Amino acid sequence: MTRKPRIAITVGDPAGIGPEIARKAADDARVRDACEPVLYGPPTGASFKPGVLSAEAGRAAYEVICNAVRDALAGSVAGMATAPVNKAAFARAGLPWKGHTDLLGNLTGAGQVAMMFWSEPLKVVLASVHVPLRDVSSVITRPLIDNVIELAHRELPRFDIPSPRLAMAGLNPHAGEDGLMGDEEQRVLRPAVEAAQARGIAIDGPFPADTVFVRAVRGEFDAVIANYHDQGLIPVKLLAFGRAVNVTLGLPIIRTSVDHGTAFDIAGRGIADPSSMIEAVLLAARLAALRTD
Repeated sequence: MTRKPRIAITVGDPAGIGPEIARKAADDARVRDACEPVLYGPPTGASFKPGVLSAEAGRAAYEVICNAVRDALAGSVAGMATAPVNKAAFARAGLPWKGHTDLLGNLTGAGQVAMMFWSEPLKVVLASVHVPLRDVSSVITRPLIDNVIELAHRELPRFDIPSPRLAMAGLNPHAGEDGLMGDEEQRVLRPAVEAAQARGIAIDGPFPADTVFVRAVRGEFDAVIANYHDQGLIPVKLLAFGRAVNVTLGLPIIRTSVDHGTAFDIAGRGIADPSSMIEAVLLAARLAALRTD
């Protein structure tokens, strides 16, 4: 009999809905059929007022993540699925990271990491994440795009996509219209795509962002590389909110997460929907099984 993978479920910010959805996911029949869930939370007796932002909650969330990462690196759990943290709580705790992605890269010693949102209808890899919109153009550099393309090409086979077909979204309206509406496509994105093609990577673009996601949903591409947070997350959440899963690419461990935040407004009320948390655990278990095959 094949042993089920042990999957760590971290509760995220303990003042948010994380503890509730983590417990609900751990108790879900589909989760228990797919893996052995292991809850990671603050020490017994620690108390946090639901819905209240605090440095203490931010620090507690950080320490829980550190514990789960340590166990994942040691192999005592096969992967981790994380409930949401609060960026403001991290900042109040004096932590320099804006979220899980950069924190996990630091804790595991990974080089290049990227955030991908996985759903059945659409997969999106983000070139930049928590960057103000006014700064995106300066962040979208050739080295960044080269690295994200390479990372997506290398990592997607782990998700049972052996030969991924990638699309690069344009940054500007109409993908710049040959420089009439911005030159990032001509100056950065198209040269990066052409260089990747020369290395044997199946990628095309940059395409106008108002149509490339439709083309991916219809089966033309396996994943789209988006330039910034909302460019990629709006189509994913329109199609699969509550069913999409946040995955960190480039880590030496398996890490999945929910597609939403801490929801302080409903914390402690027992009404939080665990659907995305359940999907995150199931995907982590699936990835763990694929890794052992």
